[in-house]
Amino acid sequence: MQTEYFEIGKIAGTHGLKGDLRVFPTTDDKRRFELLDFLRIELREKTIEIKIERIWYHKQFVMVKLAGYDDATSAQTLKGGRVMIHRDQALPLEEDEYYLADLLGLRVFTEDGEDLGELTDVLFTGANDVYVVKNEAGAQILIPAIKKCVLDVDIAAGRVLVRLMEGLR
Repeated sequence: MQTEYFEIGKIAGTHGLKGDLRVFPTTDDKRRFELLDFLRIELREKTIEIKIERIWYHKQFVMVKLAGYDDATSAQTLKGGRVMIHRDQALPLEEDEYYLADLLGLRVFTEDGEDLGELTDVLFTGANDVYVVKNEAGAQILIPAIKKCVLDVDIAAGRVLVRLMEGLR
């Protein structure tokens, strides 16, 4: 279930009076914004690409100045937009790493063949990621994304094979 575009940030608002945007990064490496010449923004069922004039960092935000957005009023119209990149622009993965966009929607099965449900979210806890699996009844199961629990991820087949440790149900 590979997707063509990935979200790497969300426009949280403006900064100052000159049209600078505060972008909350949703990527592991916020410096990856420096590799872009244009910002692709999805907002209200539209997609626009705007040339980047400059990028810097303030607290947890990536600060972006876009061409043609020279005041807070015009920049404010982009608030809530999702910053997207094409799969070709994504940073390379290490072994046993996956793009979040590819994990979402996978079916999760136990090693005994039980269908636990759909992987709907990934929580980033610091110690390890946690897969959020929602079953047909709407209940959630939290599965630590560690080798003891996640036995196999097959993006092409659309499935994850897991071993449930004691107490995970």
